[in-house]
Amino acid sequence: MAETAAALRTVAHNVRAARMRAGLSLDELSRRAQVSKGALVGLEKAQGNPNLATLVRLADTLGISVSALMQGSPEGRVRVVAADAVAPLWTGERGGEARLMLTTSGPAPVEVWRWRLEPGEDYPSHPHQAGVVETVSVVSGRMILVVDGIEHTVEAGQTATFDGDTPHTYRGAGTGTCHLVMTVHLPPGPAATI
Repeated sequence: MAETAAALRTVAHNVRAARMRAGLSLDELSRRAQVSKGALVGLEKAQGNPNLATLVRLADTLGISVSALMQGSPEGRVRVVAADAVAPLWTGERGGEARLMLTTSGPAPVEVWRWRLEPGEDYPSHPHQAGVVETVSVVSGRMILVVDGIEHTVEAGQTATFDGDTPHTYRGAGTGTCHLVMTVHLPPGPAATI
């Protein structure tokens, strides 16, 4: 419970700092990110329980990575992160999960995610900001990647990439668990003014 409270305080600090750097009021961030002002006020006070979709919308609007909202300052030149040291940001109804392992630093950061999808389990994602590119590499199993309504089968040993600014869904397929590594390549600089 103490870890959850500490994580929420970090998110609260990082959301407020990013909002201030972007020169956005709570009202404007709420409008652009499509997150209620009440939820933002609570989040900046380290109250509530934001879900992955909310964090993604805030990060996209602020032009930063999801992990930039969740992580404290870097601890050194090399970071090694064990999967079991990172809490899942999404848990599916059949036991699947998504863990944001880390985000690289620099003007165009890359998020590295580990996913597990069970057969028939879906994770629909809203479109991201323009310039976001996602890459999925299936380590074992099979998935269906749906991009802009078109289904693509991605098997173990295959990698797919696509522009993330269109609706997309990850779906476990076949008879076994699908394990994949996803990278989200973020464009440099802050999000464009809407």
